[in-house]
Amino acid sequence: MAESFGSDAERYDRSRPRYPDAMVDAIVAASPGPDFLDVGCGTGIAARQFQAAGCRVLGVDVDARMADFARRSGLEVEVAPFEAWHPADRTFDAVVSGQSWHWVDPVAGAAKAAQVLHRGGRLAVFWNILQPPPEVTEAFAAVYRRVMPDLPFNPWAGPASDGYSVMCARAAVGIQEVGSFSDSEQWRFDWERSYTREDWLDQLPTAGGHAQVPPAQLEQLLAGVGAAIDAVGGSFTMACTAVVVTAVRTGAA
Repeated sequence: MAESFGSDAERYDRSRPRYPDAMVDAIVAASPGPDFLDVGCGTGIAARQFQAAGCRVLGVDVDARMADFARRSGLEVEVAPFEAWHPADRTFDAVVSGQSWHWVDPVAGAAKAAQVLHRGGRLAVFWNILQPPPEVTEAFAAVYRRVMPDLPFNPWAGPASDGYSVMCARAAVGIQEVGSFSDSEQWRFDWERSYTREDWLDQLPTAGGHAQVPPAQLEQLLAGVGAAIDAVGGSFTMACTAVVVTAVRTGAA
């Protein structure tokens, strides 16, 4: 599934949310220098934000299609699973990963990050958690139950934070097991984004697993979700939280 997002890289880049400036600024301020490695950089959404904040960014991604798109915006990207990527003696002030560390083995990934970070460098992995208003969440859950009853889990059946709590915990455990980092911290940055019907339906096919849904079923899902948004006036405000799991490289350089 980690290699399915590149099926429509342009849509992914256009529709996926960016990260709050406060989060980007906090990671940059807490890093000892401007040389950043972006793991699972995708189309370069986070990398461009770090570049705009004055960082030099190298991206690594498993999907060549996503990497090609990112390169068109001037980002340098190498294609490989991070666990198998060869740093060629390069080192960095920060290793970051937006919305993708859950595709990386948490122990092997933290070990590779420790290998390429300067002493005092920072590992920061982060996710955007999106939670619609309760009435929209309930309507979305009902659509998924009706259209995709065989889905292993309904993404709207409970608080969106539940699944991300598991991802954050796995990241923290991986960092701890490697033994080359300070105790991990969790940072939170709350923000909001308004979505029109068209905005939400544009990004929906880019969500994990949706690219593998049969076209007819995806069409039914989009129609049902669109009708749910129409029922609340054609738009809604999403409560968003960027959650960061971060630690400092403490071992010998």
